[in-house]
Amino acid sequence: MLLKRLTEAMGPSGYEDEIRQVIYEEIRQYADRVYTDSMGNLIAEKDGTRPGPKVLLCAHMDEVSVMITHIDNNGLLQFRHIGGIDDRILLSKPVMIGEKRIPGVIGSKPPHHQKPDERKNPVGLSQLRIDIGAKSREDALKYVKPGDVAVFATEYEEIGHRRAKSKSFDDRVGCAVMVETIKKQFDVPVVFGFAVQEEIGLRGAGPLAYRTNPDISLVLEGTLAADLPGAAPHGYATELGKGPALSIMDGSSIHNREFLAHMKSVAEQNEIPYQIRNTTAGGNDAGRIHLSREGVLSGVVSVPTRYIHAPAQLISLDDYENTILLVEKFLRSVEQGGLGQ
Repeated sequence: MLLKRLTEAMGPSGYEDEIRQVIYEEIRQYADRVYTDSMGNLIAEKDGTRPGPKVLLCAHMDEVSVMITHIDNNGLLQFRHIGGIDDRILLSKPVMIGEKRIPGVIGSKPPHHQKPDERKNPVGLSQLRIDIGAKSREDALKYVKPGDVAVFATEYEEIGHRRAKSKSFDDRVGCAVMVETIKKQFDVPVVFGFAVQEEIGLRGAGPLAYRTNPDISLVLEGTLAADLPGAAPHGYATELGKGPALSIMDGSSIHNREFLAHMKSVAEQNEIPYQIRNTTAGGNDAGRIHLSREGVLSGVVSVPTRYIHAPAQLISLDDYENTILLVEKFLRSVEQGGLGQ
């Protein structure tokens, strides 16, 4: 299954080689040109039958992860974050390290050995170690070294009623939407940009947009869903099962009002459920794309994702499928002169 292949592939920021190859194998037969730029962005182009406007669809390949920084004398591994991770979710989580997927588990001093004041505070990064079962530093060095990267060892699984859990739905779900979309034919030229290094500062999207020079850009993301106990309904951001989320504003851009109105119209005309992303927190690749060259007319559609940036994330398959449908109908509307003409 596509979501399984994409989410289980490794792709920390700056180390997207494996996920890029997986996506390349999925899309190469459907594009007129497929290439990688100097940043590592994977770019696929379909010419269409008319000259324009050129549309860029963009999703990022990288995932939050960790990097090994030091190996203690007892063989335990110190590490740091790559991307935004809450230390409180790391304890006891299994990980895979490097290309050989060396298994490990994140651990710390157990509560039985903690002082009373230590038990009152969350375990911090300096107190955590990755245990690969090594007997010593020399033993650990046979398998790993400082600079190796690790991802969470979470397998894709469909659970409950039309739900799926895995690591890296942020943003492999956006990549999957693009893979399904590239299989279809459109009259306008479409560029499919699979960007690198989004999680550490939206670094790949700017060069990608500059090189491809689109007239319109639609960014596809996995975004936070906070419909959980303890969160006020007005602070949910998005909710699972209520459709793709359209953004008004976030930490990297204020989204074009014409674009937003057009996306609402496309969804309503095609009876596709949608919701408004009810927060300004976070950012995405639109923050760099809309500033490219003279500026690019840009918007964002996101798949709501519970437990984002965590080892196990959860999406609604209905939201995912409705996002695929919304993207197709959006491109059909551009064919018909509905935006950016």
